[in-house]
This record gives sequence, structure tokens and C-alpha cells, in this order.
Amino acid sequence: MTAFPRAEVEAAFHDFIAVGDRCAESRDWNPWADIHSEDGLWVEHHLGTYRGREAIRAAIVEVMKPVPMMYFPVEWFVIEGNRVVSYIWQQMPDPRGGGEIYRFGNVTILEYAGDNLWSFQEDIYNPNEATEMMKRWLAAGGKLG
Repeated sequence: MTAFPRAEVEAAFHDFIAVGDRCAESRDWNPWADIHSEDGLWVEHHLGTYRGREAIRAAIVEVMKPVPMMYFPVEWFVIEGNRVVSYIWQQMPDPRGGGEIYRFGNVTILEYAGDNLWSFQEDIYNPNEATEMMKRWLAAGGKLG
């Protein structure tokens, strides 16, 4: 396995987050799949395991269909070799336009493959927290996409 320079891994991680932000703005999640390698693996413990970029694409487009506006502020991240471990909030905009926060935490583990691509992603979160956040958001006037 090739060891990539830390600066390259960190730049790719910041791009990973920026791509997610652009997808939330455009409501098109295809670019997110494009930053995974052809043979990439996405482990989403509550939805399934997806092997290959096109399986990842099909899954993320479907998963984000009702919540395409979700965005992902990074609380912290650590880089060791080609691996990035991060704590990323899964956050919805305040439907009332105020300062109310609707979010749940997620630990994301990524393995960098070079060329700004990720060969592995694992997302770990509490689905009960996700459900409770969505209930609050919908009760406040949030509308699914």
C-alpha cells in the first residue's frame, strides 16, 4: 500500500467535506460518489455495505433523496498515514430560519487511495439520535425533499 504525504491526505479530506457541502447546495449527490475509488467500500452500519463506486452512487443518491439539504460540519479529525478519522455532524438547516440546531454526531473513518479518491468509508452513529433529530426537525416545519 502506498503511503501518501500527510498534506495530500488532508487536502483530500477537506475536499471530501467541500464536495458534501456542494452536494447539499445542489441537491445532487453524484459528485460524492465520484470521490470514491472504482473498487471503494462504504460501510454504513444501519443501511448496508456497498462495494464499488456505482453501488455507492446508487446508495447515496437514494439515502439523500429525502434529505438532500443535510450538511456536515466537522467537529474534529485526526490523520494517521492514509487514514482519517473524523467527528462530523449530520445537520439540517433550521426550517424557521433561526438559530435552532438540528443535528446528530457521526464518526467517519476514511482510507485515502490517492488521486483525491477514497477506497474506504465507514460511518458510525446512533440511529436513535438520528430519528429523534428528524422528528424535531419535521415538527419545526422541516420538509423532506
